[in-house]
This record gives sequence, C-alpha cells and structure tokens, in this order.
Amino acid sequence: MCKMFFFRRKRRRFIAHPVIDDTHYRMHRARAQQMIIQRVSHWAAQMDGVQYNRITIRNTRTRWGSCSSQRNLNFHYGLLFLPDDLRDYVIVHELCHLREMNHAPAFWALVAQYIPDYRMRRATLRKISPQSVLHHST
Repeated sequence: MCKMFFFRRKRRRFIAHPVIDDTHYRMHRARAQQMIIQRVSHWAAQMDGVQYNRITIRNTRTRWGSCSSQRNLNFHYGLLFLPDDLRDYVIVHELCHLREMNHAPAFWALVAQYIPDYRMRRATLRKISPQSVLHHST
C-alpha cells in the first residue's frame, strides 16, 4: 500500500507519513470530484457568482488546494475525508484567491465574510497533512 515516505517539518521535528499509493486515489477521485464541484458551485453562488475555469482533483503531498492565475482550482482528493467545516474552509479560501491573489489583509477579510471562524479552522487544518488524513482513511 505505501511506496515511500515524505517528511513534514513540525516544531523542529520531522514526522514521517506514508505516501498513499495511486490505487486509493483512483478509487476515491470521482467521488471527491463530485462532492468538490458541488461545494465549489454552492460557495461560488454565495460569493456573488465568482467565476472560475477548471476544477482539478489531485493527489498532492502537502497542499489541500491551490488557485492559478488562469482561474483554475486544484483540490486534493483527501478533502473527501475531512469534516465539512474544514472542507468548506479550503474551498472558500481558494475561491477568495480568485478575487485576491495573495494573503494580504484584504484577502483574509474576504475569507472572514464567508467563514467567520476561519482562524480556528485554519489552525486545525495546519496540524494535519493530506497524506496523514488518507493514512487514517484506508
């Protein structure tokens, strides 16, 4: 099941998490894509119809999501295994980047409009990696 290890720095210690092989990704990718597209559509409508191009579901090592300058959204399929509140935070965070392509105070003010407790959710999410969530879902 596990091919190799990667290391995530946390408080001057390195914690090893096994990298989940592609079988798990292939099994859950379609379901993750369906759920993420639904939640992105929901939140985009809440945000006055913010426009995006493509949504891609990936199996990255460390990122839950990203947004490109071409307005493409990328999400880790492991969002499927997160609680709804954390999943929605990641989605709103990336949608807000379509309006503010940085992490300046204006960006965080925009996130706070939709997720008032984003600081708590962000702190929780920073304690876990996509690979650690997948390791517990197998």
